[in-house]
Amino acid sequence: MAKVKICGITNFQDASDAVMLGADFLGFNFYKKSKRKLSLDNALEIITKLPPVFSPVGIFVDDEMNTIMQIVQKCKLNAVQLHGNETPEYCTELSAQLKPQNVKIIKAFNMKGAETLAQMEKYIDSADYFLIDSYVEGEAGGTGVSMQDQLIPAANPDEQPAQNEQTTPEKPELSGWDLAIEAKKFNKPIFLAGGLTPDNVEEAIEKVLPFAVDVATGVERLPRRKDYDKLKKFITSSKGY
Repeated sequence: MAKVKICGITNFQDASDAVMLGADFLGFNFYKKSKRKLSLDNALEIITKLPPVFSPVGIFVDDEMNTIMQIVQKCKLNAVQLHGNETPEYCTELSAQLKPQNVKIIKAFNMKGAETLAQMEKYIDSADYFLIDSYVEGEAGGTGVSMQDQLIPAANPDEQPAQNEQTTPEKPELSGWDLAIEAKKFNKPIFLAGGLTPDNVEEAIEKVLPFAVDVATGVERLPRRKDYDKLKKFITSSKGY
């Protein structure tokens, strides 16, 4: 079993369906370049109409802290998801501002390989959760590309054997799910994203054992619109109903 985050909410009907079906988190995208972006007023209208049985999460990409704080306060967010190049220092400062309101930080990483794991380690003290997504050049997330199908070298490709060291066979490639398992060594609750669908989420949970699973594209029927049957199957499969 895992908690469920339905991301890319753009309208009340989808939000209501997700909450009634048992979603734990709803993601509202404030990134201006996102195809699922929505305004502060639209997000506020949706959140205030719903029963307080879920955690609203704001998705941001390299935003000013003042902008984030304004949206957190108006929408009464429970967490902010940082999906850009925010530094550990930025996250530490933002965390200090959010702490009085008990708002958590979810730091997202697009998994490229061993270098991403090394980067994640720098955020141990400044993030409350890690979100692991597939890597697509030029995209912050929400692409629908499966981490299960992305094969990544097990070792850092820049590492070269020493001159007197015999060359050993190349290490096998790992899937994004394998690297997500490695990321659990940081003892941070993991949100697993990246191409999850109603058909593969149960397998992903069994393999990775994440704190939560995160989906946007995998439960859509049209751009910006969720599919009720896909939502239901995804949530029931994730929670073992």
